[in-house]
Amino acid sequence: MTPALPKPIAAYVEANAQLDVDGMLKPFAADAVLSDNGKRHEGHAELRTLFEDEVIAVKAIFTPDAVRHEDGQVVVEGPAHGDFKGSPIRFTYRFTLENDAIKALEITI
Repeated sequence: MTPALPKPIAAYVEANAQLDVDGMLKPFAADAVLSDNGKRHEGHAELRTLFEDEVIAVKAIFTPDAVRHEDGQVVVEGPAHGDFKGSPIRFTYRFTLENDAIKALEITI
């Protein structure tokens, strides 16, 4: 069962489940920063490239099963499965929200 998520995060997760890049980008602020295991991506153009290369290409779908609020962030955990080595892998997503948009996202294993 998917836990209740804030609206922008729920929209991101729903679009990811459909491998919809435009839908995945929509909840992010234009200047959002995403850190994926230490590698930084900033703005929609870089996020689009990341999603196309690292998510869509391997059909990686994140399925949250836990959510908590910690230090002003929304921390979402769960497995991602797809056509990649080690699938499924459990990830932790730390979202920073601002003005009903995702301002920052840190993804770690």
